Amino acid sequence: MQNILLILLLQLVYVPILTLRTIFLVKNMTLIAAAFGFIESLIYVFGLSLVFNGEQETVALIVYALGFGIGMMIGGAIENKLAIGYNNLMVNLMEKNMELINYLRNEGFGVTVYEGEGRDSKRYRLDILTKRSREEELIQIIEEYEPKAFIISYEARRFKGGFLVNSMKKMKSKNE
Repeated sequence: MQNILLILLLQLVYVPILTLRTIFLVKNMTLIAAAFGFIESLIYVFGLSLVFNGEQETVALIVYALGFGIGMMIGGAIENKLAIGYNNLMVNLMEKNMELINYLRNEGFGVTVYEGEGRDSKRYRLDILTKRSREEELIQIIEEYEPKAFIISYEARRFKGGFLVNSMKKMKSKNE
């Protein structure tokens, strides 16, 4: 029974590490991904040796799979809390809402406004790059000012220049 509990515990550690390693690799943070990969492989080999060397092999396999599923949920929750990276929100409005635009800019969001032509009238599009950790806050602000706004969120994998990069450089120089 002790091995069964150890298998479950190992899976609850292993799978979140696997999840984070994958995310760091996708985000091009290869050094961190490699460190997680090393830990992940150690846990994996040790866990499998417990599964195949135990007396209750069938139970051990089921617990291993159960731990994997629960570990996926834990890994996803951890990744959501870390909110690594940046997202670009494309917000379509019926009217040019300067109150919203100014509020967002005062809150530290870089906002670029475009005027376009919709099927029935002019439309206004806001492009906003933000840290993933601020995405929910940003969406709530937009919904407060523009409940009918059409919002699309994209992951920004790479960017150079612009308001966000300049503000990050200013923050870094203040902290030095």
